[in-house]
Amino acid sequence: MLNTLELLQTTEGPGLLLTWGPFAIQIGNLIVITVMIVLFVLALLLPFPNGRRRK
Repeated sequence: MLNTLELLQTTEGPGLLLTWGPFAIQIGNLIVITVMIVLFVLALLLPFPNGRRRK
């Protein structure tokens, strides 16, 4: 599975393109999507400040 991953540098524009079978994504977009998913998971797991205390 991992041996089918290819990094191709396009001549039309800057950036790297990650292709895996019929799917292709630019590395910059993949990084942004990954950071957004990590932040979303952290927002679900980390408690709010003073969230457990009620008056």
